[in-house]
Amino acid sequence: MNFTEATRKYERWLGRELTLVRSDLTLKHQHMTEGCFPFLRATFYRWAQLFPEICKAQHTAPRVLGVGDLHVENFGTWRDIEGRLVWGVNDFDEAATAPYLIDIVRLLASVEIARGEQRVHIATADALEAFRGGYREHLESGGEPIVLMEKHPALRTMAVARLKNPAAFWTKLNSLETLRGGVPTEAARGVRALLPDRKATGLRWVHRTAGLGSLGRRRFVAIASWRGGLIAREAKELAPSAAVWAGWAKQTSIRYQELIETSVRSTDPFVRLRRKWLIRRLAPDCSRIELASLGEQRDEQRLLQNMGRETANVHLATGKAKRLLADLESRKASELLKAVKGMVKATEADWAEWKAAHR
Repeated sequence: MNFTEATRKYERWLGRELTLVRSDLTLKHQHMTEGCFPFLRATFYRWAQLFPEICKAQHTAPRVLGVGDLHVENFGTWRDIEGRLVWGVNDFDEAATAPYLIDIVRLLASVEIARGEQRVHIATADALEAFRGGYREHLESGGEPIVLMEKHPALRTMAVARLKNPAAFWTKLNSLETLRGGVPTEAARGVRALLPDRKATGLRWVHRTAGLGSLGRRRFVAIASWRGGLIAREAKELAPSAAVWAGWAKQTSIRYQELIETSVRSTDPFVRLRRKWLIRRLAPDCSRIELASLGEQRDEQRLLQNMGRETANVHLATGKAKRLLADLESRKASELLKAVKGMVKATEADWAEWKAAHR
């Protein structure tokens, strides 16, 4: 089926799994015309549909509980229980049991597309080498959380570059209009359970639009004052992975919490799955990192190496390291680059179709 038909069918399926916000979905469709990179970020469902067809050899690779929607802007920071700044995969909305190579090919395809839009400058072959080196290293060692304290000084410098103005974060969040309607009971209970105590004052609810792949889903944010400053908690509605819609992921449960708890990770204590609601803290140091915020002096080779390490941390949750290593070593770089180019070509064709239909 063509892309427009696939989108219609996916959104119909998604609408049965959760409550769609039609105005946000319209905004998502608009963002999808703006560039091939945002289009890629917004359309994992199409990736899930095309990957088994275009990447037949890679689709037979060993399976792990993987990220699914992995790309170069699905990384961010959070604070662990010790208050340390940790870096890693930012969200697991599309977590599913899948061939481990779907994450690797998708991330490298995002590099190729981002490079075409001058968002990154590293060549895809060099990105593969750096990523593969970091991935192999953490599979061999058993993995390690990427804590930005005494280790990883270069990554810490890149990551904290966008944390210099927390006032801008709160100004933007505080400018959102107070909701007049009610908040679903389960979402409200989940958020209140993650507030520090009942002394938080002036609590109000707002609707937040964020992301691209998840744009169109309900997001409710509670903002309050507590001990001299603002705090915020968000409830985002989740659905099973689009891989379930595509027909090759058989487990239909939402696997977000399962993956963050079983991967090699120093977890964010303010992330909880409550039925179909993801509850989490919002803060300037607890968010996804956009490439543009890293500055022009970023070390992209080191960044890709750490993305490889973190992806291994995730895959170690369910994958047997020796089996993954053996499979990875059996695959030439040329094979993986061919798979990347095949998926990039398909994505660009879908984007061209979408732009032509939405001029």
